Amino acid sequence: MTAALSLAGVSKRYGGVTALAGVDLVVPEGSFFGIIGPNGAGKSSLLNAVTGFLTPDAGSVRIGKLEVQGLPPHAIERQGVARTFQNIRLFAGLSVFENLQVAAEARERGDGEVAARCDELLVRLGLDAYRNAAPASLPYGHQRRLEIGRALMTAPRILLLDEPAAGMTTPEAQALGAWLRELRDERSLTLVLVEHNMDLVMAQCDRVHVLDRGASLFEGTPAEVQAEPRVIAAYLADGSPP
Repeated sequence: MTAALSLAGVSKRYGGVTALAGVDLVVPEGSFFGIIGPNGAGKSSLLNAVTGFLTPDAGSVRIGKLEVQGLPPHAIERQGVARTFQNIRLFAGLSVFENLQVAAEARERGDGEVAARCDELLVRLGLDAYRNAAPASLPYGHQRRLEIGRALMTAPRILLLDEPAAGMTTPEAQALGAWLRELRDERSLTLVLVEHNMDLVMAQCDRVHVLDRGASLFEGTPAEVQAEPRVIAAYLADGSPP
């Protein structure tokens, strides 16, 4: 197994609050890897540690074999890592097309090739009819797709998704999950999905890593995770369904 991403002993404290407590995990190259946990388990902190928005107090973060902890976000992005955020971050003053274009031009010179890639991706996103529209005019699910499209314009090898199904209906979330798996296969991506929608996680992810109170609690296949007593107990304690 080749590791696309690995964490060893990653810890982060804020005063008396422990955000991450010695997290260990390995994400295989080409996998669709889920990270779940009750509210406050450390899921977003983990993504922030991987992408340079948070510097761990201890431990190692590797992209492939390269240690990246302590590097700024733009340097980690150049190693082929892209992410989305819980709260949609689109440029309201730019069109749908321009939102994709500016994401690419942050990495490369803007030219006809970038414009062609934007047009191609708009079709793949199902957003070609909205090319010149303002992002705010799009249905919510389409805005989520546009944000994922912005991340894809940086040509990542690893795509980190922070609750992309938040606010979606069940059919929208199901369609998103199937679409993400298709993208993974088409583009040879490694996907890391942080998500509260358990139906989406269990239907699409190859393996699932469970966090609780900042620490690694369990990892296994979706079926193993659903049957694990410690996972059930952690979610019941949080008042969430396992």
